[in-house]
Amino acid sequence: MTSYSAFYRQSIEQPDAFWTEEARLVDWYKPFHQVCDYSRPPFAKWFVGGETNLCHNAVDRHAAARPHDAALIYVSTETGHEITYSFAELKAEVMCMAAIMQSLGVGRGDRVLIYMPMIPEAAFAMLACARIGAVHSVVFGGFAPHSLALRIDDAQPMLIVSAEAGIRNGKEIPYKHLLDEAIELSQMPPNRVLMIDRGLHKGWNKVAGRDVDYETLRAEHRYAEVPVTWLESSEPSYILYTSGTTGKPKGVQRDTGGYCVALASSMKRIYCGEAGETMFTTSDIGWVVGHSYIVYGPLIAGMATIMYEGLPINPDPGIWWRLVEKYRVSVMFSSPTAIRVLKKHDPAWLKKSDLSSLKHLFLAGEPLDQPTHEWIMSGLDRPVIDNYWQTETGWPILSSVHGVEKTEIRYGTPAFAVYGYKLKIFREDGTECDANEKGIVGIEPPLPPGCLSTVWGDDERFVRTYFSLFKEPLVYSSFDWGIRDEDGYHYILGRTDDVINVAGHRLGTREIEEAIQSHPAIAEVAVVGVKDEVKGQMPVAFAVVRDAARIATAELCKALEKEVMLAVDATLGAIGRPSRVHFVGGLPKTRSGKMLRRSIQAIAEGRDPGDLSTLDDPNTLANIKALLG
Repeated sequence: MTSYSAFYRQSIEQPDAFWTEEARLVDWYKPFHQVCDYSRPPFAKWFVGGETNLCHNAVDRHAAARPHDAALIYVSTETGHEITYSFAELKAEVMCMAAIMQSLGVGRGDRVLIYMPMIPEAAFAMLACARIGAVHSVVFGGFAPHSLALRIDDAQPMLIVSAEAGIRNGKEIPYKHLLDEAIELSQMPPNRVLMIDRGLHKGWNKVAGRDVDYETLRAEHRYAEVPVTWLESSEPSYILYTSGTTGKPKGVQRDTGGYCVALASSMKRIYCGEAGETMFTTSDIGWVVGHSYIVYGPLIAGMATIMYEGLPINPDPGIWWRLVEKYRVSVMFSSPTAIRVLKKHDPAWLKKSDLSSLKHLFLAGEPLDQPTHEWIMSGLDRPVIDNYWQTETGWPILSSVHGVEKTEIRYGTPAFAVYGYKLKIFREDGTECDANEKGIVGIEPPLPPGCLSTVWGDDERFVRTYFSLFKEPLVYSSFDWGIRDEDGYHYILGRTDDVINVAGHRLGTREIEEAIQSHPAIAEVAVVGVKDEVKGQMPVAFAVVRDAARIATAELCKALEKEVMLAVDATLGAIGRPSRVHFVGGLPKTRSGKMLRRSIQAIAEGRDPGDLSTLDDPNTLANIKALLG
């Protein structure tokens, strides 16, 4: 087997030869004549002149070779629905959706905004856009009207595809009135809205002349044959708005050919998925993980993909593992937050199902702390691999790459720079850090295939946002602090804007959180920097305990807080000690599991916490506010 270091070096030193070989993993209607055009730094065009199509590579080629194999497996523990679509059936549904879109005036280059819960029609809509050359923009279902209106105005979609409601933990989440209000607020409203009626919310209003019924049009176009539209590699495939955007939304624009190659390559090299196997990714299609590794990546690899609507603990904390057993899942992808939720429950749930099919569990979305990494890896007795990447990159920046070499898995680290990424740790003056020296994680361009090609409609913002960290050298900034050890393993310490500067000492929130979680009583923690008149900032911790009895009285709270402080002292020294450790019943997160640290910080500093439309449980933030008075 080739060593990973040699494989990585080839990708950096001989990129044309390297990516020409990786490009063989996908079908090309027309071959490319140039691997990378980097004549206008920092903009890169990959596989120039080549023509391909994401839907063809994800659906058609497998439908031709293995029409009856499972492609899309939909499971909803909220509604009790469970259905499997073969590749042939998936192709038919996608062509039907594509015909519907064309009948509503959508064509190549037009934008389609998808505002949907986790239902099969959402995947059909994404793939249908790819099929006809339209550009989709998926917005997480349940976004507040103002935030949705900003995205509508930026993308200027010809069509919006939506459903009348979602459902979470048995609670109906109406979408239609949010959508109607957003369109009312919008300066660039769409011509048409295609509505899927799930039968969850009765009495929703249909706007005459604008709203059309999916089932009616589905019956009309049920057996439509819609040919693939072949796109030049650099044509956009989708826009995805980064979460937490203030002001004008920042739309990450993805190309077609580079993204297709990056996903095909990552499925083989990183995720070790093979045609005929099943992948289960527990994200939402509204986020980049859902785009890359629920919809496109597994299907491009010829795998079945599970689309799951529900919680990790409903009806019980064993549901995910029963699905692994039932569908013989070989590759699973989740988030550290989800695992920490499971960590609060009896570890016996990890042992009640047959997990013999499972090769790996991958985790991404936020830094994976060592205690959680160790807990899930020992509990599953399977390799658990940390990934580090961003909405902007579309696929991992840091990871073990076991499809090339089975390197040692170390707890709490996403390991090595992924091939194609010329990644370095930089000091603030632009020089490269030494081993074990904290700095900013940056990538020397050109960015590899699959990364954002620009910010939608705003090339200047692309350069200003991502490539203005230093004047020399030109570097893509991840806005994350990190360390690389002497063996080449990387550790992500938190966002540069989440770094706490205490009397001139830089402290990553990750470091303090991990020290606090080393105390056996702590299940989960978030640390934020709060303004301090003397020291600039001081870390403040908000922790969830495993056993509520530990904080049943004020005296017990005070005693546990002291114990936690001592644990931090033992790990980081007194400099890392938080000024306070507040014990709370839950931490505020989005419905995809992302911790809202900036909102916690704003509450702690008496500021407006911002847009909370994606908050999973509003009570968590309200309780913190009440606790702080």
